Amino acid sequence: MTHTETPTASPKTIRRMRRVLEPLARYHQFSVEGLENLPLIGPVLLAVHHSLATYDGFLIGGAIYEGTGRLPRGLGDDRIFQIPGLGALARDIGLVPASPEAGERLLREGHLLAVAPGGMWESLRPRDERRQSRWDNRKGFARLALRTGAPLVMAACPAADDLYTVYPSNFTDRVYRRIHLPVPIVRGLGPTVLPRPVKLTAYLSRPLFPPAYDPAHEDAQVDALHAEATAMMAELLGRR
Repeated sequence: MTHTETPTASPKTIRRMRRVLEPLARYHQFSVEGLENLPLIGPVLLAVHHSLATYDGFLIGGAIYEGTGRLPRGLGDDRIFQIPGLGALARDIGLVPASPEAGERLLREGHLLAVAPGGMWESLRPRDERRQSRWDNRKGFARLALRTGAPLVMAACPAADDLYTVYPSNFTDRVYRRIHLPVPIVRGLGPTVLPRPVKLTAYLSRPLFPPAYDPAHEDAQVDALHAEATAMMAELLGRR
């Protein structure tokens, strides 16, 4: 595959994903609010809160596809594509290795692009950071929206942080900072690592439209857009 190719999920892959997601949606009585906020045409950057479970993000993507016909594309961590089998599956569902260039290309092609600004580091938040984001120094998504003019929509499933209890761990933090691998200490349903049967409701924010791009003041524009997006995400995460 060349660096200019932007694959889309095949109908066969979409059917497979539905078979996986439908039992999860039933298990969690999953619903989504705010689909009407999502522009139906043109580029959109969907900034998703990253829980430890992760699959709530795929449930959101599935609901968007079912409700609007738009199939979110995604940027995936390079490590995903290095794992035999998993890398091929990631490409099958429309993921591409994460880079600013890949994100800009997808947006300029008019796609709905889903990103998780906090990444894996956000997913490792301990229980005392539930319903919070880790976007402080992660501004690439705001820069991408600014440069392409794509509206930003925030997406979060606050109760996904209740699927597991994540315990504070210096070991977890050291391993992630050193080799960027997730090694959380967690507990789910009872003494197991099965996710708890928590009802999940996802929320999509109103679109946040970036200002006209001014290269001479790019950093200031990025900071302002990032601050507004972070505040919007905090409001979603505060919903019950």
